[in-house]
Amino acid sequence: MSNDITGSHRLRVGSAPDSWGVWFPEDDRQPPWRRFLDEVAEAGYEWVELGPYGYLPTDPKQLHDELGQRGLKLSAGTCFTAFHQGDVWDSTWEHVSPIASLAASQGAQHLVVIPEMWRNPATGEQLEARTLDDGSWKSLGTGIDRLAKALYEEYGIRMRFHPHADSHVDDQAHVERFLEMTDPEHVTLCLDTGHISYCGGDNLSLIAKYPGRIGYLHLKQVDPEVLKGVHDEDVPFGPAVGRGVMVEPPAGVPDLEPIIKASADLDADMFAIVEQDLYPVDFDAPLPIARRTKQYLTSCGAGVPLR
Repeated sequence: MSNDITGSHRLRVGSAPDSWGVWFPEDDRQPPWRRFLDEVAEAGYEWVELGPYGYLPTDPKQLHDELGQRGLKLSAGTCFTAFHQGDVWDSTWEHVSPIASLAASQGAQHLVVIPEMWRNPATGEQLEARTLDDGSWKSLGTGIDRLAKALYEEYGIRMRFHPHADSHVDDQAHVERFLEMTDPEHVTLCLDTGHISYCGGDNLSLIAKYPGRIGYLHLKQVDPEVLKGVHDEDVPFGPAVGRGVMVEPPAGVPDLEPIIKASADLDADMFAIVEQDLYPVDFDAPLPIARRTKQYLTSCGAGVPLR
């Protein structure tokens, strides 16, 4: 990239199936995938993510054709991993490879990797301990480093690690521990502004302290009043979303404009993907929200086309 491309020109704005209430490959409470693609294009976005593998077509030619006829392009795939559990490489690679292959077939260069949650997001059932011991942290770091290198060597894909509520990499201290123990050459963050704030972290401080480790953005906000109730009652993430903890900007926190400006100043050409958790949602709700959100982000300086 030439050095004269500065500021918001570096941020390519897109959206994700999550902003249409999509959490699963198949679910009657989710809009059909053709409707999602039609509406994300109608809202003015050029870039989309795969969402849960199997929601959008997994045949590379069909996916290419469906995206192309709507003027859309793929920014990234998404997957979950559980390297903290120890020797899970073979099953993880078997799970991740088809997603990376499909993403790469569409020209995408990113894979958003989310750590598995310690409790069921829907039922709240506790599946594991809330925190990791030193051995599990070591397994997590070793596995993520190996995966990041393998993805790049095999598919030319860059891994973007996504700290997540109700996972073991959630709050500021855990995110920083993760960054300090993983390979900075291969492992960078998908900085999800909503999840960082949900877990009490500071997005701007992470950008300032680790500018070279921010490789991708998910833009969302949380409602601080709803969030207080969620924390006070120890509500699992799924029911918290059902309460409306994730809100349409600019109604929540964090303030996105300074984050957009700080990210645009990084020495990186990155994506800023709108990802407002809405599961489940009335099928008619996402499109007007998507339109308004894109207008708002443009007013904050994001989404100016690359020149």
